[in-house]
Amino acid sequence: MTFRVVQRTFSALLLLTPLVPVSAQTAPAKLTIDAKSIVTPVSPMLYGLMTEEINHSYDGGLYAEMVDNRTFRAHWDGVGNWGIVRNGNARASFSVEKNDGPSQALPTSLKLTTEAASPGNEAGLSNSGYWGMAVRPHTKYSGSFYAKVGDTNPGPITAALISNDTGKVLASTHIDIHGGDWSRYEYTLTTGEVKPSAANHLQLTVAKPGILSLQLVSLFPPTYKDRANGNRPDLMERMAAMHPTFLRLPGGNYLEGDLIADRYDFKKTIGPLVDRPGHQAPWTYWSTDGLGLLEFLEWTEDLKIEPVLAVYAGYSLKGAHINPGKDLEPYVQDALDEVEYVTGGVDTKWGAQRAKDGHPAPFPLHYIEIGNEDWFDKSGSYPARFEQFALALRKKYPQYKLITTAPLKMTNTAAAPDLVDDHYYKSPAEMFDLVHHYDVAPRNGPKVFVGEWATRSGSPTPNFGDALGDAAWMTSMERNSDLIEISSYAPMLVNVNPGAMQWATDLIGFDALTTYASPSYYAQALFAGHVGDGTAKSTITGAGERFFYSATVSSATHTLHLKLVNASNLAQPLTIEGLPAGLAKMTTLHAASFQATNSITAPDAIHPVVSSLQLTHAHTVPALTIEIIDVPIK
Repeated sequence: MTFRVVQRTFSALLLLTPLVPVSAQTAPAKLTIDAKSIVTPVSPMLYGLMTEEINHSYDGGLYAEMVDNRTFRAHWDGVGNWGIVRNGNARASFSVEKNDGPSQALPTSLKLTTEAASPGNEAGLSNSGYWGMAVRPHTKYSGSFYAKVGDTNPGPITAALISNDTGKVLASTHIDIHGGDWSRYEYTLTTGEVKPSAANHLQLTVAKPGILSLQLVSLFPPTYKDRANGNRPDLMERMAAMHPTFLRLPGGNYLEGDLIADRYDFKKTIGPLVDRPGHQAPWTYWSTDGLGLLEFLEWTEDLKIEPVLAVYAGYSLKGAHINPGKDLEPYVQDALDEVEYVTGGVDTKWGAQRAKDGHPAPFPLHYIEIGNEDWFDKSGSYPARFEQFALALRKKYPQYKLITTAPLKMTNTAAAPDLVDDHYYKSPAEMFDLVHHYDVAPRNGPKVFVGEWATRSGSPTPNFGDALGDAAWMTSMERNSDLIEISSYAPMLVNVNPGAMQWATDLIGFDALTTYASPSYYAQALFAGHVGDGTAKSTITGAGERFFYSATVSSATHTLHLKLVNASNLAQPLTIEGLPAGLAKMTTLHAASFQATNSITAPDAIHPVVSSLQLTHAHTVPALTIEIIDVPIK
């Protein structure tokens, strides 16, 4: 995914966006920049990604599996998202078998009993996917399932993608099945000249009587970098365009679970899919764990970033905790094992397991977060729990930085955290008021990880007021990056179909077929893509209350990255001192109001515009505008 590029002069740009009269502006401000004087460093890890299983971010989202409820989990009203197919005069029924499955992790199955079927009178099952199944022309889809037949074999099985609107078969194939115990079968479906659409479903049918048991029915489209069991290319491309440096995984509440039994247990998310039982995620729906720990790590590998690994620390969302000491020891060992899975050589137990799972090489790691939002734990146990984890991790892995999820005063300096995780969810007005929070923060404690932050007023994705709040906040993080070492917006993804969302506001919206970027997405991508390694000495006087800026210098490219954020409805004239005259590149993000936004049906209403700017001392930032100006410097 690339930004739309429009070349035009700055004066022409102003003519195209006269949302307020030229006279409607604040008094001139004076901005002085000394690009040769660097006052603080900018962390090279400043901008990263944070996700968790919320808003169907993984199942029904990034994880490319098209079949919803592929393991036939039963609900009070039947087997979720599965229906019976009885064409013509076919007679058939299905039931969930609780003690017959292909593995210990998946001990159940769906049994299809077909009493009467023939060509033209087929019987079988139908799955409608996660709010549909995206079908595109000339595309190969890779499927699989586990099957076991009864005394009478009803096969072969016909797998078909079918249009909801027309009933037309868009792709089909036949799979021969045999008697005996459970076996895994693979199939492919290849479309021809079809119209791209999400209004499609999968059918598995037979044309003979018999009994057929099924489990782990799967169908994948092409994935990012052709990863088996991989991710949607369009969403991965959106993330790549954000210029991230890390991925915080496996995410916030998803790490803890509502109950201790529902925590993220990495050992149940690795290995063959048939050996992954899945678990109840905290945002109301079931997680298949198809996107398990190795898939998370391969996600970082594909984006050429590194993980920030969060380990379960003995507290879950509904209040249960593990007492420090002997009770906590197994969970500490799980954390040590998890780090070994990520970083260990093939001569270690869990490094060997990673190699067995298909990835012999270890992954890079620099940060380990102990828990998530443990300020919610009313038991007061977190300091002792953190210390127990920290001492064990430091003993075996002294090279990694440890992140606390609540402020701590540790008497044992060996357990002192390197970073503290701060979270901010604010309205635009509140975010504007927060911008100077870290300007006066003490520098004698741990560094800061702003692990979750977002300006929130739009739904399902941010509006332009949110983008202005986010941009204002990012100027603060850049200015204070001597203290703020890493940061990540949250949540990142939302399936915009009715019933899919649990939380607004979210950075990237999608449905089964397509995605779109919010104004805040563009703001973050622009900031992360135009950030230097040092903050230039600068001062400003006379600016309006809702005018914000950042000035960083890239020593490698000899470029000053000047970010200007005007969140006022009045234009802001500037006198800029200290910059060389000449031609600069400017990228502008602008809207007519705080409420203006993008959507699944209007994805490009707000987008970056690139132009050339002839630098002079006088410059005016239009109302409700974010500008990124790249200035060549000697």
